[in-house]
Amino acid sequence: AFTIIVAGLIALVQTDIKRVIAYSTMSQIGYMFVGVGVGAYASGMFHLMTHAFFKALLFMGAGIVIHALGGEQDIRKMGGLRRLMPKTYLMMLIGSLALVGFPLTAGFFSKDAILAGALARGNYGAALWILGMIGALPTGLYTTRMFITVCHGDATATRTQHLAGAHSHSHDDAE
Repeated sequence: AFTIIVAGLIALVQTDIKRVIAYSTMSQIGYMFVGVGVGAYASGMFHLMTHAFFKALLFMGAGIVIHALGGEQDIRKMGGLRRLMPKTYLMMLIGSLALVGFPLTAGFFSKDAILAGALARGNYGAALWILGMIGALPTGLYTTRMFITVCHGDATATRTQHLAGAHSHSHDDAE
């Protein structure tokens, strides 16, 4: 359970988009271990599977963004990609919502099952439930920070200008 919180706090201070997502994975592995540790094996496996899919969306989206920005991985040098890369934006949005456990996403159901399994284990499980709930806060913060910075951030002072310029030139050529 401490892995959920510690890895989440580490992800909060990362500026490399791939590192944010990687430390997020470590945090989510903590949820899986909590599930298995309280005997909710199916819930732990369920979160493993849902995590694999929403994390794949995030890593693919990050790869597309990094490629489009000529290898740039620093989220502080990204921004405004929502309007320039709408399909990638949608992919990152879906993955981010599932990662934070937004209601009716796979991440919501898998984390809920783990936390319910923990809560059913008495005082020990209640302590794990509390730690799991506390760990949800950094998850929401680092995911929102990454998503807002990359997709909605200010593009005027970033390398995103190069991407915007490339898109405008390609549209000029098509006309």
